[in-house]
Amino acid sequence: MARVFALIMAGGVGARFWPRSREKSPKQLLPIAGEGTLIQNTVARLDGIVETKDTFIVTNRIQKAPIIKQLPTIPPNNVLVEPIGRNTAPCIGLAALFMRRIDPEAVMLVLPADHIIKDVEEFHRIISTGIQVASETKGLVTIGIQPDRPETGYGYVQILEDKEKNPYSVQGVFKVKTFAEKPNLQTAERFLESGDFVWNSGMFIWRIDSILREIGEHLPELHQGLQNIDSVLGTEKYVPTLERVYGILRGISIDYGVMEKASQVYVLKGDFGWSDVGSWDEVYRIAEKDEQGNVVIGNVILKDVKNSIIQSNGKVVGVLGIEDLIVINTDDALLVCKRGKSQEVKEIVDYLKRKRMNEFL
Repeated sequence: MARVFALIMAGGVGARFWPRSREKSPKQLLPIAGEGTLIQNTVARLDGIVETKDTFIVTNRIQKAPIIKQLPTIPPNNVLVEPIGRNTAPCIGLAALFMRRIDPEAVMLVLPADHIIKDVEEFHRIISTGIQVASETKGLVTIGIQPDRPETGYGYVQILEDKEKNPYSVQGVFKVKTFAEKPNLQTAERFLESGDFVWNSGMFIWRIDSILREIGEHLPELHQGLQNIDSVLGTEKYVPTLERVYGILRGISIDYGVMEKASQVYVLKGDFGWSDVGSWDEVYRIAEKDEQGNVVIGNVILKDVKNSIIQSNGKVVGVLGIEDLIVINTDDALLVCKRGKSQEVKEIVDYLKRKRMNEFL
């Protein structure tokens, strides 16, 4: 079986998770559901699939030290720092360079750091199938989540059900017909009714040489930048070269830059209790609730409150006579939001950035 490396992408801030998620303590470094932080649980799920010495993490300067502290089994040299965030394609390309130096024919498993997965055994089965397909076809594999509602916060992947064109369909692997951006509600309902769309999870599997080949074909500017970086890996010129290359690269996602253009792309249907915990609404959806439909975390007093999530760190919060609200209290900030609107919390973060209120970011 091919050697398998894992890349965990951990550079985001989780703006929709403000005010809990901040630049120095982003969502992936917080204990959102149960024991352990999201990134600790992401690494733990890889036990039995990827060795810790073959697990790489890409992050930023601010988050490097706390990540190393939270993940003592990961070699510190495997925690790679991007000088500036440029979306997922440069992040994946950079990690692939380091992995290729070790084993150019290995398989690369790409995972976001901030997902929740409840059925780890089924997750392992799906990943093992994906590793097999990526090794045998040298194609690109993505994990699609079987949707259970018309969700507007996710991108979608349309699968090709033609069994003659899908030699792995018996294993739940299909060719990709098309990718779709985040839809409006009406379009999402149509996707759900059609039965041939799955959520785009942002998890990928491919051979290292395959993804670098596809980057070379579809993203020539990034390919040239990666070549410049590769030529100085392990030397004192690495950091200045990395900063120079990233300074002129345009940010682009691997979905838009490669996956939508490549010809040999497969999708595995996954159903293993997945959540990307992308907003406070998603936390409410997956959390245990009391008899009134409330999620209560911390020192909270309620009266006549229904279908709300209330969280307070430290201070007592009293809430009376409300429904369908999100109330998140921290030491220096308070969020009050109508349930169903938490995707828009990012606009508050954008406002704080514009006003240079960095102490709240």
